[in-house]
This record gives sequence, C-alpha cells and structure tokens, in this order.
Amino acid sequence: MDNNQLAHMVASRWPAKAVRGVATNRMLEAAGLTHKVLTAAVARQLVVRLHRGAYVQGTEWWNLTPWARDDVALIAHVLASLSSGVYSHSSAARLHGLRTWGCGATVHVTHGQTPGHANGGARTSVHQQALDAGHVVMKRIGPVQVPVTSMAQTVLDCARLFRLEHAVIIGDHAVRKGLLIPDLQRLLEASEVKRGSARAKRTLDFLDPLSESAGESRMRVFLAATKLPMPELQVTITTRHGVHRADFAWREFRLILEFDGWGKYFDYRPTAEAIALERQREKDLMELGWSFIRISWSDLNDPAALEARIRAALLRAGATLPARRTTFFA
Repeated sequence: MDNNQLAHMVASRWPAKAVRGVATNRMLEAAGLTHKVLTAAVARQLVVRLHRGAYVQGTEWWNLTPWARDDVALIAHVLASLSSGVYSHSSAARLHGLRTWGCGATVHVTHGQTPGHANGGARTSVHQQALDAGHVVMKRIGPVQVPVTSMAQTVLDCARLFRLEHAVIIGDHAVRKGLLIPDLQRLLEASEVKRGSARAKRTLDFLDPLSESAGESRMRVFLAATKLPMPELQVTITTRHGVHRADFAWREFRLILEFDGWGKYFDYRPTAEAIALERQREKDLMELGWSFIRISWSDLNDPAALEARIRAALLRAGATLPARRTTFFA
C-alpha cells in the first residue's frame, strides 16, 4: 500500500469517538485499522503513538502548539494507561480546564501509598500523599471516568511544587472560576503536608480573581519582583466614547500597561474592525492624558529590559522611584 492509500485509509477510518483526536487500540480496531496498518502508519509518521495503546493522526499532532500537545498527551495517558492513582498537580489543573504554563509535559499521578506498579510511562511523575475523599472528584474523559484531585487540592499541590509564576497562573484561574482564597488558606493550614507549605502560602498571597490570562498573571509576579509601585488590575476609565478598561493602570501617573495577547482584540471581531476600535480607544484615553506601555509575551523573556522600560515610563510620568535592586522570583 503506498503512502497516499495508507493516509486515506487512516483519515477515513479514524474513529469519530476519538477524544481530542486521540484513539485507543480498541477504538482503532473497531474502525478497521488493524495492528499491521497502524504499525505501517506510525513508521511513516501518518500516526503518532503518544502512549502504549493511544494514538493521534500525524497531521493533527504536528499542527498543534507545544502546550496543546501537552494536553493531548495527557488525554492519551488517561485513555490508555489504566492508572490506579489520582491525577494531580498540573495534570489535574488541565483536566479541570485551568490555564497552565511552564509546567512541562509530565503527567502527575498521586497515590495514597507507595504504588507497587506505577503503570504510567517514562513521562509520569508519581507522588505519594494521603487524600481525603473530599479532595478527589471524578472526571469523565471520553468513555472513561478518572479520579482527579479537587480544584482546591490541585491549586495547593501546584503551589507546593512549581515556581511561583507557574503556580500563580493556575491559582488565578481557579479563583476566577469561583474558588475562594480564604478556603484555600484554611485547607493549607489544616493540611498535614508541610513540605512546600511556605511556597504555597506565598502563592496564595498573590492570587487575584481579576487576572484574566496567563500573561497577566505572569506580569503581576514580575511587577512584584521589581519593587516598583504596583498598578491596579482591570481599571475602568470613562471617555467621550464610553467606558474603556485597562489591564493594569497607575491612576496617579495616568499610565496604562497593556498585555497584548492579540486574541482579546481579534477573537470576537474582524481584524480591520478590531484594529479601528483599539485605535479609537487609545486616542480617547490619550486625550485624557493617559500614556501606554504595551507588553507582549516575549517581553517577559528579558525581565531586566522590561523592568527598565516600565521604570523609564513611570519616571516620565512623574513617579519617584527607589534605586533598582531587583531579585526575580525563583
């Protein structure tokens, strides 16, 4: 069978019940994709094996962003691993639909006692921690139901394990979804797990339900590290064309900091209309004396240069600032 014939067979028979494009051996066999066909398709990269017994079509896999691949690889683990543990940490965060960034592709599974056989694969991290029944929920992923740490437990586990900015992204989204920070604090205080508790407390102190994106969460952690004056989040400003909202603003200096995740402009309107509306918004605000700093995701990769830009803008706006002595969070 040549490549075109094989590709057509795979695409036409790929199971409709695949979850996020992931199909198990059982699904594939039922669709008429035999082991022999599947082996040939994997060899020719028409199909990618994500986990023993779980596959995705190559065309779909290679078009995914790196972070979307992490999500799909987790789905493959859930469908095929038959893990006896509870999905936890960043894996639980993904299954709860929380934003994650920088947590890696590792699948995290927690057991109440040391497992005799992890059955997870090379990219699985196995944790040992006693979990009360109230800290575990069941999630349906396609045809299977799997145990997952509760959203509150997930936030604390991530706060204990990951770097501050990674944990804050997860925690911000959880409290934006309705999780209460005082409840998280009580859960942390009542926990018998002491390792990482100081890291978790620092994370909880940072959480803010007003943070609307992973970029805004990272930006808040960055700004705290600079020791510069902290801006307000989601500031509403009335102009002659109505009320506009800024991601961050220093009211006393009439300085706005915008995190430009361009999806917020273009996801809901045609590009030309979105650009025109954003230009009008900026003109309205500038007429009232506001100035702007626009930050993109890549700017956070050079924190020293970014701090210098923000410091310079604050000084131009009339701020009196301490000497620069930044130690960025680990």
